Amino acid sequence: MQAQRSLDVTLAALSDPTRRAILARLAKGEATVNELAEPFTVSQPAISRHIKVLADAGLIVQRVDGTKRPCRLASGGLAALDEYLDMLRNALERNYQRLDQVLAKRQGRRDTQT
Repeated sequence: MQAQRSLDVTLAALSDPTRRAILARLAKGEATVNELAEPFTVSQPAISRHIKVLADAGLIVQRVDGTKRPCRLASGGLAALDEYLDMLRNALERNYQRLDQVLAKRQGRRDTQT
């Protein structure tokens, strides 16, 4: 149940384009809240709220450096999402394998009928 909650929180955090843009920026390296706010037309407090959502989801971490609070991507922050996507990929692969078997059998029947 905890894994499902973690996945729900992660997906909710990723549902917002501003938060995804913040994560994309942090993929390039650590940045302060003000640096993260620069390209957006929203206020710095709004960016801080987005950062809180990302931190609560375990996607980023912040540290205190004097008056600055640099952010960086959290190690393992996408683990629940990776697990979920792996499960879906494996299920899809099994479905394709079954489809390949069905099509091969049908092709085999056609070959024997001609």
